[in-house]
Amino acid sequence: MLLFETIAVAFAMFSAVPLPQPEWNQRNMRYMLCAFPLVGLVNALGWWAWAALCQALRFPLLLQAAGLCLIPVAVTGGIHLDGYADTSDALASYAPPEQRQEILKDPRCGAFAVIRTCAYFVGSFALCGALTLDRRALCCMSLAFVFSRALSGFAVAAFPLAKNTGLAHTFATAADRVRVRWILGALVLLAAGALCFCGGPVGAAMVLAAGGVFGYYIHTAKRKFGGISGDLAGWFLQKAEFWMLAALVLCQYGEAVL
Repeated sequence: MLLFETIAVAFAMFSAVPLPQPEWNQRNMRYMLCAFPLVGLVNALGWWAWAALCQALRFPLLLQAAGLCLIPVAVTGGIHLDGYADTSDALASYAPPEQRQEILKDPRCGAFAVIRTCAYFVGSFALCGALTLDRRALCCMSLAFVFSRALSGFAVAAFPLAKNTGLAHTFATAADRVRVRWILGALVLLAAGALCFCGGPVGAAMVLAAGGVFGYYIHTAKRKFGGISGDLAGWFLQKAEFWMLAALVLCQYGEAVL
């Protein structure tokens, strides 16, 4: 029962998937971050189902790309995009870390949030349209959805937080941080290995892309915000998935050329 409650809490926070909701408490939040990567599996199932439907009904390429681009938003309800938009505003301010934290808390949407979110969707749509949707690509992106969430949860459990309030702080303080770090660290290694095994050089390129974004994320969080927050975690996840998809498409293009 506790296992299902933990999963339900993770899906309630990080997805729009309707599940029976238990009362949140110290017990079912303790390992909630470990269940976070399961939301990635729902994204993966959505991609596989949409790919099969597009093939069966011979949907045009633009419609196929739109579905691939929007499925993660439908599954998550846009929670990570909200963090991406807020962080974009804060980064564009060039303000001190304390003021950037205040911008993250501001419910209003600034110009840079709109500009960068629109640019994100244009780029994501273009990459989805350029993607050759074969079995290897679907396997690699399925693992990417899990890998990005394992990295995001690991960072929250392993690195200093920017403030003593907010959802990231709530989940981090409720968690058994040592065990959560070990579990998610092991999952990060397993997902990275699975990507390399399933995708070969393509999977390795995706792992390197995510690793580069992760390093930039930790550097940005520490230097420009004083630590990690929930909004920054969402910003990282969106960027990691974007650049893993870009690495996949670029590798496919390189293989076609060679």
